[in-house]
Amino acid sequence: MRIPDFKLERYFARHEFTARHLLCSSDCETLSIEELLALSPGAGAEFGRLRLGYTESPGHPELRKAISGLYSDAGPEDVLVFAGAEEGIFVVMNALLDKGDHVVVHSPAYQSLYEVARAVGCEVSAWEADPADGWELDPDGLSRAIRANTRLVVLNCPHNPTGYLMSREKFEAVVSIVRQHGIHLFSDEVYRLLEYDSNDRLPAACDRYEKGISLGVMSKTYGLAGLRIGWVVTKDRALLDRAAAFKDFTSICSSAPSEFLATVALRHRDRLVQRNLGIIRSNLRLLDGFFAEHRRVVEWARPKAGPIAFPRLKADIGAESFCADLVSRKGVLLLPSTKYDYGDRHFRIGFGRRNMPEALAIVAEHLRGKPGGGSR
Repeated sequence: MRIPDFKLERYFARHEFTARHLLCSSDCETLSIEELLALSPGAGAEFGRLRLGYTESPGHPELRKAISGLYSDAGPEDVLVFAGAEEGIFVVMNALLDKGDHVVVHSPAYQSLYEVARAVGCEVSAWEADPADGWELDPDGLSRAIRANTRLVVLNCPHNPTGYLMSREKFEAVVSIVRQHGIHLFSDEVYRLLEYDSNDRLPAACDRYEKGISLGVMSKTYGLAGLRIGWVVTKDRALLDRAAAFKDFTSICSSAPSEFLATVALRHRDRLVQRNLGIIRSNLRLLDGFFAEHRRVVEWARPKAGPIAFPRLKADIGAESFCADLVSRKGVLLLPSTKYDYGDRHFRIGFGRRNMPEALAIVAEHLRGKPGGGSR
């Protein structure tokens, strides 16, 4: 397999641990091991007794049970645990797809959601969101994209990088289309539970469709990226078996400490989710004021879920240059849309962390020093 560099990850490899302020992080506020263990009486002592041998390849039974509790119609047997969501994407696409298959991908997209399929030898078509309409997706556009050899549709809601969340009606239309054609639906749901209004929450694809595949991870909603625990959930047992066999050539099994800590976190998921939603909502209020003040330079479609958005620069400057200037002069890291193969006018901003106000104030000061940077 030959696969191009992961542009976003190479960008972060260069800047993530040297920039003074990260304002494009896609994960939420994290916590320490001590803080996590304190949520569950006795967990600290149990963690200290943990044996550091190999774990079960599908994932520890207690972890798979905790994960299955996130879904309305899934059991532990429907869960396969991975070393992060990235491994889940890589393994499932290699287990499912063959050279010459066609894949339709919600775009703009996290690179691995289309690049892995291309590396397998698939044809990939973009199902383009409409930036002029709040990043809406048109189910009719999906229908037009489907071909005789379409094997997979990739959906990402809540969406990275725009924060878009489709309506229940559109989601049901997507399920109807893929079911009509017998196509698998790979649903990247890593920001699920971070809807600003819980009434907007979509069903999980694995609960709604027999060929639905739901992707989840501890990194985003729960802020526990260092655990490197992700999963897929599906009722397609044959696919799950092929993915488990392919995983024997990647991580084989997960880290025992990470599985233990992820299980503790999921048992207290409501507390972690509400904490991170509180941070997000507080930061959103600041962002509303920021974008109002600088509306001559930058605009955004206010997201409906998650800790990221994808504003557009209106000034006569490319996103790549803007972000490079900002990190070199002010030490604040934003992510240009070039890392999504999506032109040079947008950038990703992250607001799931408590230190966002400090970084945002620096960006505001930076913009005020540029022509047209204020609202007047």
